[in-house]
Amino acid sequence: MRVLLSTIGSRGEVQPLVALALELRDLGQEVRLCVPPDFRHWIDGLGFPVVPIGPELRSTATPGRARPTPDQLRQLAHGTVAAQFATIPVAAAGCDVIVGAGSLQIAARSIAERMGVPYVHAHFCPITLPSPHHPPPVLGLSGPSGHAPAREVSNPALWAEDAERWNATWRDALNAHRTSAGQAPVTDVRRHLLTDRPLLAADATLGPWPSPADLDVVQTGAWIVRERRPLPIELEAFLADGEPPVYFGFGSARAPEGLAEAMIRAARALGRRAIVSRGWTGLSPVDGEPDCLPIGEVDQQALFPRVAAAVHHGGAGTTTAAALAGAPQVVVPQMFDQPYWAGRVAALGIGVAHPQAVPTAGSLTAALEEALRPGVAARARAVAAMVTTDGASVVARYVLSMASTQRLQAQDTAKQPG
Repeated sequence: MRVLLSTIGSRGEVQPLVALALELRDLGQEVRLCVPPDFRHWIDGLGFPVVPIGPELRSTATPGRARPTPDQLRQLAHGTVAAQFATIPVAAAGCDVIVGAGSLQIAARSIAERMGVPYVHAHFCPITLPSPHHPPPVLGLSGPSGHAPAREVSNPALWAEDAERWNATWRDALNAHRTSAGQAPVTDVRRHLLTDRPLLAADATLGPWPSPADLDVVQTGAWIVRERRPLPIELEAFLADGEPPVYFGFGSARAPEGLAEAMIRAARALGRRAIVSRGWTGLSPVDGEPDCLPIGEVDQQALFPRVAAAVHHGGAGTTTAAALAGAPQVVVPQMFDQPYWAGRVAALGIGVAHPQAVPTAGSLTAALEEALRPGVAARARAVAAMVTTDGASVVARYVLSMASTQRLQAQDTAKQPG
């Protein structure tokens, strides 16, 4: 069977698909990926065919980059939908099933319908799926207007407003391409994209799907890459040269101005060494002192068991990697699902949720001091034993079973007398 895995997003969306690709290949399937060009070299090195889609995303994390205006957002929406309808059919040629992941996968289901192949949609965080038990995520630090909503509104009402925003942003662009291909227009874009049975690629301990719920969700567990990469020699030497350091990293998220300096001052205030992941914003220590080491992209699953704590932005992948390693966490959320993961870390007692504000040396020191308490470390180790690691294997078998079932159903239908 030939499978296309497609997403538009940062490493937090791409790496789970790589985990699924590896599992599918182990089961003897042919896999192709359609992802942003930022990740082509990495995936090429794993031996998978890659079709790049859209522009490189790294520039979106540039410090000081202004957020787009509503008109610019509409233009971006039309541009990315056009790019998807132009690129995904090429990537999907000859495939038997398409798996789309993330909130920006607008065209993949329509393309699967045109091809007559099954489509599976996946999200990586419970809060991105509609439920009466939680509100929808917001795009910015505290909402599109820069302020958290002050009014009391029920979660169902907030989800209804969210559906209206989805339609206002995407419906015209999506339906223009659908009608030109003879497909019926979509009235509820969000529901159309999620399908009737979306996958939730999140660990049930860290991010449980609430029950009861109107949406039929299949929670598979997090999709974790099983292959381990060795750490760079310089990093190995730094780790061996003293007590476990504190890891600081913001991944692909925008880093507030002065964050690197605040990180280093916080670590030093507690007598700790620091590892600073440059990420997409190019964070680095403010001086060349030997107690701080800047690093590039490394295997977090190899690094996190060897740090005293992990201070990060709260992406789903980083949160899961730190939890699996039993490392205490300080989550400094910036946008979208990150406040959810910060809240879960605090609720589980495995770390600290930093306030949704620009971090300072003082605020990081206070949060890190709390996270480094022995009780938090003990709880983090206990929760680590509860985190499952077979989510990608589970979903690989699910996708293959579903595709085979639908294929048999289609064959039976074709045999029926007309």
